[in-house]
Amino acid sequence: MTGLPTPRAVTISPMRRRHLRAVLRIETQVYPTPWSMQLYLGELDSTEGRTYRVARSGQKVVGYGGLMYVVDEAHVTTLAVHPEHQGYRIGARILLELTREAIAKGMTALTLEVRASNLAGQALYRRFGLVPAGIRRGYYREVDEDAIIMWAEEIDGPAYGARLDAIEAGLAGAPARGGPP
Repeated sequence: MTGLPTPRAVTISPMRRRHLRAVLRIETQVYPTPWSMQLYLGELDSTEGRTYRVARSGQKVVGYGGLMYVVDEAHVTTLAVHPEHQGYRIGARILLELTREAIAKGMTALTLEVRASNLAGQALYRRFGLVPAGIRRGYYREVDEDAIIMWAEEIDGPAYGARLDAIEAGLAGAPARGGPP
């Protein structure tokens, strides 16, 4: 496949309203029940307790992710990569940026829900130190699928900082495609 980004060709930047049409196009391709424009507008307006980022290859939005902050915990609200751009470690780049932002804001834990069938997502989250902590039965109602709740604690500590540094170093030297996301 030609024209697909290498990890170095992707830039991560704050999500803006101008990115939302592209975000929604990806959203409808990867989620059975996509978020609406109104929901994203509300999230972007909640600047105090939220962080949203987009990954771009040139001017094209190829992925995005977001966090919500509750006390000292960062909750991954969404993370998606355009199907044609999956496997290029774009999700890892977005999550790395979001996690570093959470730490900079004083967060000490990272959490999320992931579909039980999303093995690639679970592998990515394990790389970031998230471990299963429970199950939400039927959480994804549209397909009657369970969610696995995953947590990483002490993300503000030196051991977790070293983990993030190793992930970042691996992304810098990673091949364009192949291996775990």
